[in-house]
Amino acid sequence: MKTLVAYFSAQGTTAQVARQLAEHLGADLFEIRPLHPYTEADIRYTNPMARCNREKFGRKDVPVVGKVENFADYDEVFIGFPIWYGAAPNVVNTFCKEYDWTGKRVYAFATSGGSGIGRTAEKLKPYLKGAASVAADLVSSAESLYSRHE
Repeated sequence: MKTLVAYFSAQGTTAQVARQLAEHLGADLFEIRPLHPYTEADIRYTNPMARCNREKFGRKDVPVVGKVENFADYDEVFIGFPIWYGAAPNVVNTFCKEYDWTGKRVYAFATSGGSGIGRTAEKLKPYLKGAASVAADLVSSAESLYSRHE
């Protein structure tokens, strides 16, 4: 079984969890990077005009840098991201739309400064066309994810 851990991290928290998870699982690692990196001002959600707000409420695609090589070879994919408005950031949705998920098991893991996981898996499913299964968990560390996956 071949496993990929793909992640978007705005401030480093999700990146740390993703790296530890990939190492623990012996998985390949892919960073989901927006074409135009986010600044601190871009993710200041308390500012109604911040980029994260304009993207989310405008339902805008956010171009991603790079592609996962040989994506078809993966059986399971972990997708990590911080929770933004009870869901994945738009850059994650854009990433997901670029691949064929047919038959893959998908495990979303989200980090959060205070939001719950809510309906994250349900909101992500439309971007994961053909996935065999989609599950989502809120995590505080890679260790908390190990026990749920094994």
